[in-house]
Amino acid sequence: MPGKRRAIVWFRQDLRLRDNEALLEALSNAFEVVPVYIFDSRVFKGSTEYGFPKTGRFRAKFILESVQDLQRSLKKLGSDLVIRVGRPEEEIFQIAQQVKSSWVFCNRERTPEELYVQEELEKKLWSIGQEIRFSRGKMLYHTGDLPFPIQHTPDTFAQFKKEVERYVEVREPLPKPERRFNFIAVDIDPGKMPTLKELGHRAFDLDTRASYAFEGGESKALERLHQFFWDQNTINHYKDTKDDLFGADFSSKFSPYLAQGCLSPKQIYAEIKAYQARYGKNKSLEALFHNLLFRDFLRFMVKKHGKAAFDKGGTKEVPIGRLTDDGSRFEMWALGQTGEPLIDAGMQELINTGYLSNRMRQNVASYLVHELEVNWQWGAAYFESLLIDYDVCSNWMNWNVVAGITNDPKDKIELNAEAQAIKYDPQLRYIKRWANGSESDFLEADSRPSTASL
Repeated sequence: MPGKRRAIVWFRQDLRLRDNEALLEALSNAFEVVPVYIFDSRVFKGSTEYGFPKTGRFRAKFILESVQDLQRSLKKLGSDLVIRVGRPEEEIFQIAQQVKSSWVFCNRERTPEELYVQEELEKKLWSIGQEIRFSRGKMLYHTGDLPFPIQHTPDTFAQFKKEVERYVEVREPLPKPERRFNFIAVDIDPGKMPTLKELGHRAFDLDTRASYAFEGGESKALERLHQFFWDQNTINHYKDTKDDLFGADFSSKFSPYLAQGCLSPKQIYAEIKAYQARYGKNKSLEALFHNLLFRDFLRFMVKKHGKAAFDKGGTKEVPIGRLTDDGSRFEMWALGQTGEPLIDAGMQELINTGYLSNRMRQNVASYLVHELEVNWQWGAAYFESLLIDYDVCSNWMNWNVVAGITNDPKDKIELNAEAQAIKYDPQLRYIKRWANGSESDFLEADSRPSTASL
């Protein structure tokens, strides 16, 4: 029966052909494969619980570019990407009914909103005798390779790192499909790629003060990977420059590509090993691996603690009593109008580029929580709205760390903005760069923080 040989691949935050377990599993189990991407209307047109647009213009543009790149890559293999705008649990169900598939292959997500979507889809597919087959594609390590079950994951990064490095090898990244896809023997409307305007945003030019011109897609991710390791040997300076505040090469700039799955952490690790084999170990290679490992740790913390990571008390489940929902203080911070030069410069960069260095993220987050004493959840939700490299686990767990509401007694990042400016911006180059606010005086009305519900 033809339907028993047909599968849907639902691309989520895995917008790549290389090291894509779900895609390879589908190609191995089905004769015909239908690749699908859904622009979830709740994600692109909805708001966070705190009233901010769920996906700001910078990330929307980056995702759009990434999906377009994926579609071009699939076409080179004789396939295409079916596009829909709506709710994935409804749109994919309709496609599954139409093409009479047997399975939907996708990468599993573990956070509440994503879990809801995949569980609702699973229920609908069961009603017509189809099933979801889940794969793993977000992490450096496979859960099944760990020396402990998820619920016994150490709550401190130091212990996690010690146990994982001692016992677990990182798997090799999976290859890109080489053969052309088989012809799909059923008519299906491929759909239309939405425009940025249709996703709720006006077209815009990148602020000329931006540190880096991010462009979405696996092709651009691989270009950056090769450039960082081999063309410019930027990796050699990573440890010494990773705390810089601006510049094209002060950090890897991999984060947006990791967030949307244009690049997998295993691919980066493979480059680390290849570089080390040629040139030997160095502190910068160790520092980059450390950050990949920490990224995994944050994801495991969300898997272990679930909804608590998003609640006021964090994974520690102990709220900070002094934090308030003071709308006026939050708005000053969000719009870069606190009067603290380094903090205001950082928030202006975020507003106008969707990006901040790690050092500046720690500074502005620390200032909101420990100086202004505003509920950290508002900051996390604002970052979710604006960041081009927003990753649900990394974002919310890093805010847990800054606030000091994890189960690691060493976690709490409380920085003095004036001391940080002296140390990291002694010539005021960064502060002057962003002192005048918006270069184009362009902050979309729907991106402004709303305090109506505070």
